[in-house]
Amino acid sequence: SNHDYFEGRPYIDRYIYRIIPDEATTFLELQTQGVDMSLLTPLQFIRQTNNVFFKRYYNKFRYPSFGFTYMGYNLSDPKFQDVRVRQAINYAVNKVEIIDTVFFGLAKPTTGPFMLDSWAYNKDVRGVPYDPSEAKRLLKEAGWADADGDGCVEKDGKIFEFTVLVNQGNAERIRCAELIQKYLKDVGIRMKIRVIEWSSLINEFINKRRFEAVLIGWFLSRDPDCYDIWHSSKTREGEFNFIGYKNDSADKLLEEGRRTFDLTKRGAIYHKIHKLIYEDQPYLFLYSQDTLPIVNSRFKGIESSPIGIGYNFIK
Repeated sequence: SNHDYFEGRPYIDRYIYRIIPDEATTFLELQTQGVDMSLLTPLQFIRQTNNVFFKRYYNKFRYPSFGFTYMGYNLSDPKFQDVRVRQAINYAVNKVEIIDTVFFGLAKPTTGPFMLDSWAYNKDVRGVPYDPSEAKRLLKEAGWADADGDGCVEKDGKIFEFTVLVNQGNAERIRCAELIQKYLKDVGIRMKIRVIEWSSLINEFINKRRFEAVLIGWFLSRDPDCYDIWHSSKTREGEFNFIGYKNDSADKLLEEGRRTFDLTKRGAIYHKIHKLIYEDQPYLFLYSQDTLPIVNSRFKGIESSPIGIGYNFIK
């Protein structure tokens, strides 16, 4: 630590950062006090740390995360180019059940590309209810129907099937994908799941557009400018609009939003963007998971805030 730092010397002399790729191993390290600070899974937060040992040696915190999880479609794939298909999938997936069963309630459903507690988030945009019958109606309207009674919808002689990619090491996302697989099967869509190591997922599949759908998340800036994620000029290899979303109205609003300084006017712009993107459904917006850090109780002065617990780390 720099004892001559202009805000005063940090109270902690040294910080050792360990990379442990497995959640179970990290939890074992917490049990032996091999690490002082880590993030918990919802299961660990609710059940596995609710005992005398963890109450004595650790403090737990909970606050909204800075991002959201979604299933993004490759919009160059003909299966996903009809907005009615994307809307049907939105009706087919039970987000509330996912939150209750996978996250034990420690998450909230989301409907747009901003943080839930952000002034840019349009709270007037209500998520559609879980409604498999409406999903089937929209699929039929888009030309997908189960003509031969085999439980799968078809169009032009081809059944509706696709593979979703999920990153290795994130058990919650994999369980979420398994539930989505079940929901879609109920409306006649066959979804396969492929789990891929993170760097390979990004470099070999997402950046090169070698996917049909991908289940991942965004960790967002406190500023709501999302030009790089949604503007149609950002679809080249290695850029963030890897699903290939293109909407002229959204482009104009994104450009206007990043050059407007009046907060009220800027908020109104992002509310329009939120509504427009949710109607287009280029993502299946799923949930915003709570952040669940745990810290050894020998550290004092930790205060949770809207920006987490790290903002006053040096104290």
